[in-house]
Amino acid sequence: MILELLKGMATTFKHIFRKPVTVSYPEERLPLAPRYRGLHMFVVNDDGMERCVGCELCAIACPADAIYIEPAENTEQERHSRGERYARLYKIHMLRCIFCGYCEEACPEEAIVMGKQYELASYNRGDFVYGKERLMTPLKAALKQRPDLHPDW
Repeated sequence: MILELLKGMATTFKHIFRKPVTVSYPEERLPLAPRYRGLHMFVVNDDGMERCVGCELCAIACPADAIYIEPAENTEQERHSRGERYARLYKIHMLRCIFCGYCEEACPEEAIVMGKQYELASYNRGDFVYGKERLMTPLKAALKQRPDLHPDW
């Protein structure tokens, strides 16, 4: 019994002077991995045109069926993207999303990019359905979050 007690005390004293593993989270944050995939960004060019051409490849590639797109045709009077079509309605259901990055890989226009933001908590279920307006990010801001993915932008 005394031997077991001494073993326990030895383990305690061995760890007592080590640097703590925990961090006080809101004030101090651990660095993210370079390839971390967080909240999606719907990239908009510097001229205000959306990069998305409404091809729906991201929705097809999504294994969780978290992306919903309704494409519409661009007209000469009302042009949203450089292509023939644009995403009139673009929604991502973040409770379904598994952050796999397939949507980002499938997009031929690099219109959807996964950023570094990871604080997505909410008290309301409806807040987890992100629309196009909520995800829109200017190209320069997207480049700041993901410079490793697209060096040719």
